[in-house]
Amino acid sequence: MKSVIVTGATGAIGNALIEFLKNAGMDINVVVRKGSSRNSGILSDKNIKVIECGLENIKTIKDSVGKCDVFFHLGWADTDKEGRNSAEKQRKNIDYTLAAVEAASSVGCTVFVGAGSQAEYGRYNVPICEDFALKPETEYGRAKAEACVKSRELCLKTGIRHVWTRIFSVYGPHDAESTLIMYLIKTLLKDEKPALSACTQTWDYLYSADCARALFLLAEKGINGEVYNIGGGECRKLIEYVKILRDVINPKAQLGLGEVKTPPEGLMNLCADISKLKRDTGFMPQLNFEDGIKETIKWVKGV
Repeated sequence: MKSVIVTGATGAIGNALIEFLKNAGMDINVVVRKGSSRNSGILSDKNIKVIECGLENIKTIKDSVGKCDVFFHLGWADTDKEGRNSAEKQRKNIDYTLAAVEAASSVGCTVFVGAGSQAEYGRYNVPICEDFALKPETEYGRAKAEACVKSRELCLKTGIRHVWTRIFSVYGPHDAESTLIMYLIKTLLKDEKPALSACTQTWDYLYSADCARALFLLAEKGINGEVYNIGGGECRKLIEYVKILRDVINPKAQLGLGEVKTPPEGLMNLCADISKLKRDTGFMPQLNFEDGIKETIKWVKGV
């Protein structure tokens, strides 16, 4: 692996992957949506080649990219709450994923790594394995599951090794403002009390740099046609994570536990079984939650 293409590079996972690839000495081509407010850091980085192109036009990148080895497809449109429940919008993402496979083939890629989601599984109260039945509750989860199957079929036809990931909760620098971790950090740094649910559900967190390393290892060692969970593999009550974060910022800060009502469908538990990822790639998370939070806080503060 010498040359790669990355879509969806402006979020927590994408930024971490770019940093990992740079440190690994890769030639990096990044596809970004023109005019996105999140492009500034990538556009100013002289170590990567930037192609400003929307996912709807992804097949045109062959005119801007030379021979490449691996295509990391992290890009996915309409991930806000409204978009996640729109069948029409999410079906477009299936088309974009298939177009990404065609783009990968057109520039000679031999590996396609797709970023799926734990949302493909639906609700389980035990650590989730890759062979669990898929019971997605959102159009987003249904589209991810269908994109997995259809992109695998297309990769088979085009002779590309296909690796699909189901990513659980990842946090770190460049994370979205809407995530619990970012909400907690920014609220507590302002000496305000965060409004929370009871936080009694089981959860699984992975630092973004560890997620990036898992993606890289899967590009190298992932078995063709297989699905891999990417997560921390450690299940704790959400309140434990919340208190660790609180204690890093201010152990005396108050938490508004129970101020957010539990939804009618109940609290969502989330825990990844990453045995398969460990077995096939040797992956192990390197940064514990407390240290990952400290790094994330530094980024928020601009330190």
